[in-house]
Amino acid sequence: AILVIVNYMIIQFIDNNFLVPKIIGSKVSLNAFASIVAVIAGGALWGIPGMFLSIPLLAMIKVVCDRVDSLQPWGYLFGNSMPETSHVSYFKRLKNENKQHEQFR
Repeated sequence: AILVIVNYMIIQFIDNNFLVPKIIGSKVSLNAFASIVAVIAGGALWGIPGMFLSIPLLAMIKVVCDRVDSLQPWGYLFGNSMPETSHVSYFKRLKNENKQHEQFR
């Protein structure tokens, strides 16, 4: 029984201190104020489980907002910086507009 507990503690330590920050932190950078508001709102709505589920839920909402063009201002509000895809799509849009103007000359 002790071996199971020690094994579980080692797995949790590796997961919480190395894997999750490396995977989630590099992909989804959440604003600290938005995180605090999400935890308070989650606690008010669903209690203790809501407090634990609010940050992953906010991260999912931010990822969706970053990928949908019309929702990108919300993704910017929830995060620390603009997503890279918005810059790429902006330059692609400029390039397409430039091509359209050249065709009509």
